[in-house]
Amino acid sequence: MSSMWKKTAGAALLLTLLSGCHRQIVTQTTVSTSGPIRVVFIPKNSGNPYFDAVNTGFKKASGQLGFKYTQLAPATAEATNQIPIIQQQIQNGVNAIAISPNSTDALAPVLKQAMQKGVTVITVDADMTGSESSRNACVLPTDFSQVGSSQIELMGSLMGYQGKFAILSATTDAPNQNFWIAGMKQALKNPKYSKMTLVGIVYGNDDPQKSLLEAQSLLTRYPDLKGILAPTSVGLAAAAQAVESARDAGRVQVTGLGTPNQMRRYVTDGTVKEFALWDPSAMGDLAGTLAYLMAKKSVQPAPGVHFQVPSGGSYQFGPNNVLSTGPLLTFSKSNIGSYHF
Repeated sequence: MSSMWKKTAGAALLLTLLSGCHRQIVTQTTVSTSGPIRVVFIPKNSGNPYFDAVNTGFKKASGQLGFKYTQLAPATAEATNQIPIIQQQIQNGVNAIAISPNSTDALAPVLKQAMQKGVTVITVDADMTGSESSRNACVLPTDFSQVGSSQIELMGSLMGYQGKFAILSATTDAPNQNFWIAGMKQALKNPKYSKMTLVGIVYGNDDPQKSLLEAQSLLTRYPDLKGILAPTSVGLAAAAQAVESARDAGRVQVTGLGTPNQMRRYVTDGTVKEFALWDPSAMGDLAGTLAYLMAKKSVQPAPGVHFQVPSGGSYQFGPNNVLSTGPLLTFSKSNIGSYHF
């Protein structure tokens, strides 16, 4: 997002709802109606540098708009580990829950319960695909419909559009990962990629050690492997570490989605030539701002509704009340020094 906002801007927000406004039906609520707006962000797991950057964006929005902000994360990215945190926040009467869901099936019932209690629920970075009724809105970092195909193009360009490659993902239940992988498989049907062979998909559960072991196993299992594509920041760093340790840089191309700070070393030493991402801090900033505005009933999401903020940013809800933060960025040795997140 653009320039820093002053805290006083929160009181002077100019919101222009251009279309699609609807009266919101509010069920019986246990949400606190006194004191500052309270927003909690629940990432997939703790200790993940990617979500540290998202957290930075939430803190920025909190400082500018004056809402009370807390981040609470489970230790691991298991399907059900976020449920106790959500239940506790419902009991605490928070105004808004922003969550990066680990599982659509596991979380849908408890998120619906939160909404029934009057809590604003926003998914961040990943959506409740197929169960969008269990949240009010979704903030994605970029246009997810383009991520799968763009990742295949990046992988293909690095491996000369031929040879074997594998995907190192997060968890089997991760909605965003599965959506991107579906897009990758669709993209591979293009004749341009006919000489590329996807030999397998493995899952590191967004745990550094498990992801490293899975990457090492790929190198052992496929001695003629030409690429590892990891659409997760933990997996990408682990794949780079495995290739670097095996001294396979150059023979095995590594790419995917990761943060510049985490990947800087591997780009500098040539292990990774290019990878991609968006600005996760900007996504956190937008999600925090939206959570605050929706909790105050200043914005009611509906497809086609625009809202503007004093910084000049303008956003429009798409189908299923989804917002896209910004474009996908590609990082290489030539530009990585300009990014610090």
